[in-house]
Amino acid sequence: MRYFRYYPSNPKKLDPELEKKIFLHSLFIPFLFVLSFWIVKTIEYFSDLSFVRFGIFPLQLDGLQGVLFSPFIHADFNHLISNSLPFFILLFMLIYFYRRISYRIFFLLYFFSGISVWLVGRPAWHIGASGVVYALAAFHFVSGLIRSDVRLLTLSVVVVFLYGGLVWGLLPIRPEISWEGHLSGAISGVVLALYYRKYVIRREKFDWELEEEDEGDENIVEDLLSAEENNEDQNKNRPPGNVSHTGEF
Repeated sequence: MRYFRYYPSNPKKLDPELEKKIFLHSLFIPFLFVLSFWIVKTIEYFSDLSFVRFGIFPLQLDGLQGVLFSPFIHADFNHLISNSLPFFILLFMLIYFYRRISYRIFFLLYFFSGISVWLVGRPAWHIGASGVVYALAAFHFVSGLIRSDVRLLTLSVVVVFLYGGLVWGLLPIRPEISWEGHLSGAISGVVLALYYRKYVIRREKFDWELEEEDEGDENIVEDLLSAEENNEDQNKNRPPGNVSHTGEF
């Protein structure tokens, strides 16, 4: 599909029209995921069915399918609502900022967070997209720190604020919450952020950054002019004739 072929790997000059397409595409993919979450829960609610057994059950073969399906299954609408907005924002950030490699990163976060729960989780059904949310949040936060990127750090903090109790979810405080899923997701996010730390994120610079660069350039010019003036003064004070290594004139 042509719609999915607009990504340049890393353009040196950002094209406004291309950026608009990327922005809309970055909204569309998270929207499809969140819409799927709501469709699954609506079917489950009105048909009086339970899809819990499509979740992850650690170290059981029939629970391995949950690595793929568990993020689409939620205990109730409150659980679904609490996951929907953070998931949407964080996946949008991933696709928009990381461009061509965003899908690879998302797949790895999705898979590692799920398979880790299957390997180390307690014997219970683990469901919900919160593990992937933690993975995305940790990835963006650590990436923002590594790159000193104000945008990634700001958006990550906003998501942490919206997703109240993000840190507490990593601890085994409430037995009904899969803290193993949260912790597995967070660790996956940190590891991948470190792995992809050299990936360059292109962006237009802020006005204050350009002002700092201009000031830096002016300082360099002033230093060069000062050095030239000093050389001229030294040449004026130097005695006539050529100076030899023996000190004779």
